[in-house]
Amino acid sequence: MRKGLLLAWLVLPLAWAAWHFGPGQNAIRADVANRSLSRAEKLLKSGDLEGALERYKEALESLPEGTLGERRKIQVASAKLQIQAGQLPEAHQQLQALVEELTADPKSDAAVLADARDSLAQARYYMAWLIRLEGGTQDQWEPEIDSARQTYRLLAEQSRAAGDTAGEKQHQEDLEASIRLARMDLDELQGLNLPKQCSGCCSGKCNGKGKKPGQKPGKTPQDSRSAGSGPPPDNSGH
Repeated sequence: MRKGLLLAWLVLPLAWAAWHFGPGQNAIRADVANRSLSRAEKLLKSGDLEGALERYKEALESLPEGTLGERRKIQVASAKLQIQAGQLPEAHQQLQALVEELTADPKSDAAVLADARDSLAQARYYMAWLIRLEGGTQDQWEPEIDSARQTYRLLAEQSRAAGDTAGEKQHQEDLEASIRLARMDLDELQGLNLPKQCSGCCSGKCNGKGKKPGQKPGKTPQDSRSAGSGPPPDNSGH
């Protein structure tokens, strides 16, 4: 009896070590990722977008293997936050790669793909807005707004097929807004408040061309959709 207890006592540390340095590592990494996501949510509520982005980055780095679905969801959430923070080129690049990856994977989550497409369309919409204000040519901004328009039309059709009336209405409004942006005169566009997503010349191409309406004194930022020009600047409609 004593020998059996002694043997069990000696084996327990070995079993714990085998679990800790084997399957246990996945559990530890998952716990670290969950804590990072919880911190990100708290930072978002306090308005700290940069801090929340850092926590998302930590979560992605901590996720264990075999969590591709969760990783993709976090990548979409992170990219959407980048759009809100005015990091359009980074969000654009990340979302474009992710949409291509999800589209090529027949087992991908359809809801995540739709969310990624919607976010990419929004990034392209604001990139087109910004490029126009910076004096870009039609050949530079038109592909962005055309792609956004095609995506919104696809999403509206998918929502209609799924019986999602609210989703169809939202995507249809975004589609109409992208059409208005493409047709709008530059003078009219310059008369609107600059969305937060476009502030700071975040495309890296700003050379002083285009009067930034957001810099006009006495004007209060407003939802750009109310001006008939596109998705809400602060992502309030998504």
